[in-house]
Amino acid sequence: MTAPHEYFSRSIMLYGREGFEVLGKSTVAIVGLGGVGSWAAEALCRAGVGGIRLIDCDTVKATDVNRQLIALRTNEGVRKVDAAEDRLRQVNPEARLDPRHAFFHHDTADDLLGGVDFVIDAIDSMNPKAELISQCIGRSLPIVSALGAASRTDPMKVRLGLLTETEVCPLARTLRRYLRNRNVTTDIPVVYSTEKPLKPHPDGPAASRETTGAHVRGRARESLPSLPTLPAIFGLIAANHVIMELVKKVQG
Repeated sequence: MTAPHEYFSRSIMLYGREGFEVLGKSTVAIVGLGGVGSWAAEALCRAGVGGIRLIDCDTVKATDVNRQLIALRTNEGVRKVDAAEDRLRQVNPEARLDPRHAFFHHDTADDLLGGVDFVIDAIDSMNPKAELISQCIGRSLPIVSALGAASRTDPMKVRLGLLTETEVCPLARTLRRYLRNRNVTTDIPVVYSTEKPLKPHPDGPAASRETTGAHVRGRARESLPSLPTLPAIFGLIAANHVIMELVKKVQG
């Protein structure tokens, strides 16, 4: 029978048993389980992060299958937090998984952020995204935010840096303005691309505006073209940042 620690032996070889123990005791919240957040959640689980809070209020849709790790043809209509929990439970049955089918906003912040050590922001909508960052800054809670991954094709242009340093990304520009209007620092780590977003191909379906699931409380947004690769890269970079920041606690 395989001992539990053997599943993480390659990770322990990299950052040591003490670092692995820090990860095991930590709890990370992923807010948004789409093309970015679903990959980030799995990376954290496979690295040995012991507590993972899964936050999303949407369900799996047919259009999610091309880029979201948890989206399958067999679970269409299932809540994303449940789909994510089911998958991660198979990766690490001992993980402290905490699915929260909820919309992040100021009135849910206390409940959703309490007891976590780090946050990955993988929200698409601007208002809850800015609110999440504001809440984390106000609580001195470490956060890394994923910016626009849709409409990009070049993985070599994906960067990890500070929001104040971003170039080209329209979402970054809008987010900076939102935060400055709220007197919130823009000196936060973000994953972004320096590639100019591409316009939808004319052969694709007419742009639709999604108004269900996660968007019930927000404004409808136009669907955007996306590869499976770029959102995944964004999510993996965000997860890598969190893992290494947590391990730094024992590496000095």
